[in-house]
Amino acid sequence: MDFTLSPAEAAFRDELRAWLATNGASDWTKTRRTLENRDALAAFLIDWQRRLHAAGYVGLHWPVAYGGRGATIMEQAIFYEELARAHAPELPNAIGLDMAGPAIMRHGSDAQKRLHLPRILSADHIFCQGFSEANAGSDLAAVETRAERMAGGWRLSGTKIWTSFAHFSNWCTVLARTDPGARRHHGLTYFIVDMRAPGFTVRPLRQMSGDAEFNELVLDGVDVPDDSVLGDVHGGWPVAITTLMFERGPRTVTRQLVLREGLDDLLHAARTAKRGGRRIGDDPVARQRLAQLYVDAEALRLTTLRMLTRMVRGEPVGPEGSIAKLCFSETWQKVAELGLELDQTDELWQYRALRSRGNTIQGGTSEIMRNILAERVLGLPKQ
Repeated sequence: MDFTLSPAEAAFRDELRAWLATNGASDWTKTRRTLENRDALAAFLIDWQRRLHAAGYVGLHWPVAYGGRGATIMEQAIFYEELARAHAPELPNAIGLDMAGPAIMRHGSDAQKRLHLPRILSADHIFCQGFSEANAGSDLAAVETRAERMAGGWRLSGTKIWTSFAHFSNWCTVLARTDPGARRHHGLTYFIVDMRAPGFTVRPLRQMSGDAEFNELVLDGVDVPDDSVLGDVHGGWPVAITTLMFERGPRTVTRQLVLREGLDDLLHAARTAKRGGRRIGDDPVARQRLAQLYVDAEALRLTTLRMLTRMVRGEPVGPEGSIAKLCFSETWQKVAELGLELDQTDELWQYRALRSRGNTIQGGTSEIMRNILAERVLGLPKQ
């Protein structure tokens, strides 16, 4: 596919680039460290989304009927690409915008759409995703959280874990088992839960990087009304799959930019840092490692373009999504590790090296990605 931007797309990019230059917080990785605590971080990011919303840049690809701009997949990809290129802050409601919102559009009632969609755009309803559990991370069908039928609704009990953004979210999509006797992928129901309900507790999980971006969620007899069910009772698995399909959407194009940025920093360090009076970049072993990382980064870029081609054609993202996730997470770890070797005193490389360990776990472990590729690309038998 020819990725040369059309005049309209180029105009959109230039308009957005100019807005970010005037309004964006540059070098977000460093800026976030100046914020005193998680509340300050949440307030900063929510204000950031609301400013973008006021400028017409939130929910670009959402239909106009739901408050979006009705933009093309390419324009949405340009948005994420320019955000990454400007080192601007992330959107705090990314899960609401890219996953929960589209799932509500497809499976929700008119009342659910009216209640949530406009408020997702304005960052009044910020979503997190209550899917993973300690015994049901990569194996989502093994969820143990229960929902028992009560008069006029359901009572949810269980624990979710590794939940991103839950510390400043006020709504959560919860996958729970409503029919314990049914087969694994059956008897599950998808709920939209108000996190301010009694019995809903958020516990931060501090990582070795110092951040606490993940959380444990405890649902201790949380009562929800019947209209909190998204889709059909016992029919939560198709809704969950819809949600996860949107996870591999246009936002994934930023991975190759993040990797490229780190690789550029690495190349700069190799050209300037010295070991034993000799530039590290002149060492043949170091040069070979750098060359391999460059090749891997270029492979990710081309894979991302294949993904974007499928999306522009209206096709679902195929195994390229798993390839891209696997390639990015493992290559990013290698970039961070080499950067730390080149300069162990640099705080940014320290942070990157520590944080990168989670990239091969979150969003599907490397082992799961390899299983998917073995089955869907190589045609190997299922486990």
